[in-house]
Amino acid sequence: MKFIIDAQLPRRLMYRFQDAGHDAVHTLDLPQGNRTGDNDIIDFAIQENRVVVTKDNDFVDSFWISGKPKKLLLISTGNINNSELEKILTSNLESIINILNKNDYVELTKKHVITH
Repeated sequence: MKFIIDAQLPRRLMYRFQDAGHDAVHTLDLPQGNRTGDNDIIDFAIQENRVVVTKDNDFVDSFWISGKPKKLLLISTGNINNSELEKILTSNLESIINILNKNDYVELTKKHVITH
């Protein structure tokens, strides 16, 4: 599966996806880096068939209103350190992938993986 990691998430999440055999890029890898706008991220995700991984509720609004991006992973863990976030993502990654194979919007909290 292919992912684009949004600016407010640490680049090291990209490596966790890659370690699990997935194609992942961070907004830092795009020409405008972390200044890449939401619409440009959505366009990139659609062109590249990528899941947008974000903490930004603007993507949720866009998903419900316009169906863009096509696939979304919302990180709703609140303010936690990057190591804890990595641990939560890594321990739930298989479940997240399985859900995204059948559904378009998944939310990861500290304790749950929620299908929307």
